Formats: sequence, structure tokens, C-alpha cells
Amino acid sequence: MTIEEILAGESRNVEFKESLPDKSIKYMKSVVAFANGSGGKIIFGIADKTREVIGIGKEVVFKTMDAIANAVSDSCEPAIIPDITLQTIEEKTVIVVEVSEGRQRPYYIKSFGRDGGVYVRIAGTTRLADEYMVKELMFEGSSRYFDQALCAGWDITDGEIEALCQAMKDQAIKNARNEEQKESIKDVGRQQLLSWGILIEREGQYYPSNAYAILTGCGALHVATQCGVFKGTTKEVFVDRREYTGPIWEQIDQAYQFVLRNIHMGATFEGIYRQDVYEIPPDAIRELIINAAVHRSYLDHGNTQIAIYDNRLEITSPGKIPMGQTLERMKEGYSQIRNEALAYAFSYMNLIEHWGSGIPRIIGKVKAARLREPEFIGGEVDLRVNIYRGQIEVNDHKNDLNDHKNDLDKSKIDLSTRLIKIIRQNPAMTHKALGEELLVSATTIKRTLAKLQQEGKIIREGSNRKGKWIVVDK
Repeated sequence: MTIEEILAGESRNVEFKESLPDKSIKYMKSVVAFANGSGGKIIFGIADKTREVIGIGKEVVFKTMDAIANAVSDSCEPAIIPDITLQTIEEKTVIVVEVSEGRQRPYYIKSFGRDGGVYVRIAGTTRLADEYMVKELMFEGSSRYFDQALCAGWDITDGEIEALCQAMKDQAIKNARNEEQKESIKDVGRQQLLSWGILIEREGQYYPSNAYAILTGCGALHVATQCGVFKGTTKEVFVDRREYTGPIWEQIDQAYQFVLRNIHMGATFEGIYRQDVYEIPPDAIRELIINAAVHRSYLDHGNTQIAIYDNRLEITSPGKIPMGQTLERMKEGYSQIRNEALAYAFSYMNLIEHWGSGIPRIIGKVKAARLREPEFIGGEVDLRVNIYRGQIEVNDHKNDLNDHKNDLDKSKIDLSTRLIKIIRQNPAMTHKALGEELLVSATTIKRTLAKLQQEGKIIREGSNRKGKWIVVDK
């Protein structure tokens, strides 16, 4: 671990402990949480509040490593095997306990049992998992999909199944991109729905899965898409709001049209011909809404939310990102299916193309429109995507590489200067709030703050949660 990473402080995947606590439960919760999440490290020998490297005494370091290994082995179920190593930082020895992402979820503390011992990592803190999260982890650990599970409590008729098959074919034709694709569309029947997991057969009878309920908008699951327009950049003042229910493809189309009605439209000219152009590429908007519908967690009873602010379009889908997925891998095109039956159905209906290609394509379209790259936030409880309104200035393409590098260096200096100015006015602002104020990601803010600390320009007083920044005047 580098000094820059230490100065950046604790995060979703990093936790500091000044010394080995008397009671192992004080850090065992984090071990379990890392295994239930995307993995992480606990560093023993670093003060969590001041980030000072204290170190572990050489006379007890190996005894401490053995104690940690034994505590993890005795306390966790299923078994967790961490990688425990030594590292020298500032000529002091620290113990690094690295816990990998687990596959036998949910992991829990034996003495608490599964009902009260499952912990997860949220926003850099370890928390007890709620009922929804435990169920999500159980599906991940058993390699099953919630949308393919039986939707109990109602029966379906042959006529209703045939109506769904016809509606899906109609959607496939409607969404076809050309005549050749339209002509290649085949009928979909109940055997196809069975193979996808939309129908379930038991003793010659057909029953609906959760995917059937989501697709049709019927049954025990309440699935809705909420849309709103707000004045300013917060949710304080509503201008308009809508909630759409019914078949999921209708919700997607209604939400898409809602956004188009509430964003600006300009025009470009090709010769003497005028062409209307939305401020945000419509294809990117539609793909984001589709992605939210097909990849969200339907175990979570929350709704897909689409909010339009003065400065951005914000789309929030409920549920943590699936096991094995990260925001970085998502942006690179790596796909991790959460709802397999829905993915098959959406692919047949030409709502999605190749799995995993949607996010890179969205990013490309947004950047081509001279907008900021979409911002992906969260992933621990829900996933939020922001597309900021208003074109950015682009560099003159005739500048050489040296000029481009100088421009980048100047922008970094300008960010540091603006950050210090804001800290002087409001020293208690969070990373997220600073990022929103400066229109950069929270990760960029955290990295810039760490650099300013290392340069001695600012210091942190108090804890990460309740502390404040102090500008050092020299």
C-alpha cells in the first residue's frame, strides 16, 4: 500500500486498525463484509482517524498474524481464508489482511448466526445486512436468478401465455433496426419461454416466474418506473412527476418519452436543411433506461428512478451491482447478468444487442455529443448514472501533444485551487458534496485531497465522518 493510498483514508475496500483489538468481533464484521462484497484489506498498524503509520512491534508481529488467522478461522461461516502479509511503510511494519470476494455467500459470524451475523460494506462502513440484502447474497451464493424463481400466488391461462408471446414478437418487430432484422424475427412460444425461465413447468402445468410478472406487469410483484423533473440541482422542488406501471417495455418507452419532453432541443444545419438535436443523445438515454430495467434488482422493492435536474439527467436502479462486477469493469464492457430470463427476453425483443456492449456505447455517444463522460456512482446499495447537461469546451485539435499536456496540468492546478477555496468556505463538506460542487467524481476529489495533504497544504482534523479540513497558510 502506498503513502498516497493511506492519505486517501478508509474506503469501501480499505479499513485501518491502529492495533489488534482485544475482541476480534471489532474487525471480524469487516472480514465478513469484504467477503460478501468485492473484497478488501484491513491494515493493522495505521490509525484510522489520523492515518498515522504506527506500525506493529517486531516482537509481537508474528504472534499477531497468528491471532488474526485463528480468529478468522474460528469466527466465520462459510470458511474465509485471508491472505495475511507484512508490509513496510515509512520504515514501520504493518500487517495487511486481504480478504477476497467470496463465492459461498452469504458469509456471517458464527456466534450471531445467519439471521443476525451477515455484514456488508456500504460507503466505507461495515453494516448489518437487511433482509433484502441477505436474500440477494443467497441467490448469488447459489448461482440462481431471482427472475427465474416461481412467482407464487397466482395462476395463468393458455390465452395469457399466447398474449405474452404475441406482445413480445410485436416488440421485436417494432424495435428492429432494419428490414433484414425484421424479417429474421421468429415466433416465440411457450417452450422458448420455459427454456429462458419465464415459465416454469410442474406436473404438466405452467406457472409464471418473476420474469413473467415483470414482463407483463401483472402478479404479486409491484414494478414501477418513477420519473420527476426538479428545479435546481436537488430534490427540494418538484416541477413534475410521473409513475409508470404495466409491461416493462411500456415503462421503458414512457420513461424515455418523459425525458425527451423535459430536456432541451437545439438544431444543426447541413447545407440548407435543419436537423433537430436533443442536448443529450436520445439513443444514450434509451439504452440507460433499458439497462436500468434489465440489470436492476427486483428483490429490492424500490423503483427505478429517473430524475431531471437543471444540470443533469440522473437514473437510479435499485440493488447493489452483481457479484464479480465493478464500476470500472462495467465501463469497459464486462457484463454480469443479474436477471437471465429478462436478458433473453430483452435480446429477443431487440431492446438490447450484445450483452455488455451497452455501457461503452452509451459513454461513446455522450462524449461524441461533447458532454462530460457519464458518471457512475454507488454500486453498494443502488447504482446511479449521471449525464450532465451542457456541452464542454473541447481543445483545439491542431494543438500538439505538448500543448495538450500543459492544458491537462493547468486543469489539475485549477482544480486544487478551487478545492482549497471551497474548503476555506465550508471545511466540513464531504467528498460527494465537493465533487458535485466542482463537477468531478468523488474519486477525483479524494485523490486531489490526498495530494494536497501530502504537500502540506491541508490537514484533516477529526474523524472521516465528523471531521473537517483545515487549509494550511504558509
